[in-house]
Amino acid sequence: MSGIVTYGSYIPRYRIKPDEIARVWGENPEHIKNGIYILSKSVPAPDEDVATISVEAARNALKRKKIDPKEIGAIYVGSESHPYAVKPTATIVGSAIGVDFSLFAADYEFACKAGTAGMQNVKAMVDAGMIKYGLAIGADTSQGAPGDALEYSASAGGTAFVIGKDDTIAEINSTLSVASDTPDFWRREGQPYPSHGERFTGEPAYFRHVVTAAKMMMERMETQPKDYDYVVFHQPNGKFPTRAAKMLGFEEKQYKDGLLTPYIGNTYSGSMMTGLSSILDVSKPGDHILAVSFGSGAGSDAFDITVTDRIEEMDRNRAPTIKKMLENVRWVDYAIYAKYKKKIIVGDGIE
Repeated sequence: MSGIVTYGSYIPRYRIKPDEIARVWGENPEHIKNGIYILSKSVPAPDEDVATISVEAARNALKRKKIDPKEIGAIYVGSESHPYAVKPTATIVGSAIGVDFSLFAADYEFACKAGTAGMQNVKAMVDAGMIKYGLAIGADTSQGAPGDALEYSASAGGTAFVIGKDDTIAEINSTLSVASDTPDFWRREGQPYPSHGERFTGEPAYFRHVVTAAKMMMERMETQPKDYDYVVFHQPNGKFPTRAAKMLGFEEKQYKDGLLTPYIGNTYSGSMMTGLSSILDVSKPGDHILAVSFGSGAGSDAFDITVTDRIEEMDRNRAPTIKKMLENVRWVDYAIYAKYKKKIIVGDGIE
């Protein structure tokens, strides 16, 4: 059975607290923190973008398992903040890690579930015998307009999964998707910041798709919440995934290890995948995982995953764990944050 052969993540070390953002815009910081349950968020350095984050995540995955890059036959990078409007990120990643010229490569976009769509496609190609290994990446340096509610959550980070049939550390037992035209969040071509239809964000968009996909997966697998050791959802903030978990009947002990948004913000296409990466950092053979992504516009991808004995053969500390990246922090104020995110123009107008 195909599944995850190795994995790696990357989270920028810079952080800003919602208190600092609230200070600049005259908001009540306690109201912000209580409303979205975010204590800090990651900020990309000036020389970091989706390409560099994807490369670092992929390199961290290859540190944990010595796979010949030339055996990777496909690379799909899901993001809504690719550095180029016309030029793929996937080929940059392939060149950086040394893959062969014979390569399926593409950039995906479906808001925050573009990375998990890549996972599904890579799995299908592996199952069909088209490739031996495929690399699926979800990464973002997400945008939020100055003073907008999204500025408190939009962050940066990404995760890479190598999927294949040989020596899998976590088997993907099944995957499914749901999708509908629900206009909860969008960004038109040429616009620097996204817009959001607030009344669509919760029930019609996030909860409808995430909860439905999770229920469909449990019906397919004939499982119940108590049958899973871990559950992880897309995390636009700290409250939505915990509410979804409780609506479905999961307990805090099942979702706490994958809940990262309170500490790093919403990494968009990297969100659920990085939560799953955090779970794999601590999981044991036989652990059963339910993972559900969400992308605005709107849709969800669900995965039923079982950790194998081979996870114990892997030295997970050969690459930075999520816990280590949460500890390696440098705090910035709003001025530095705005500079790093290119929200201000310096000098003669060149960013």
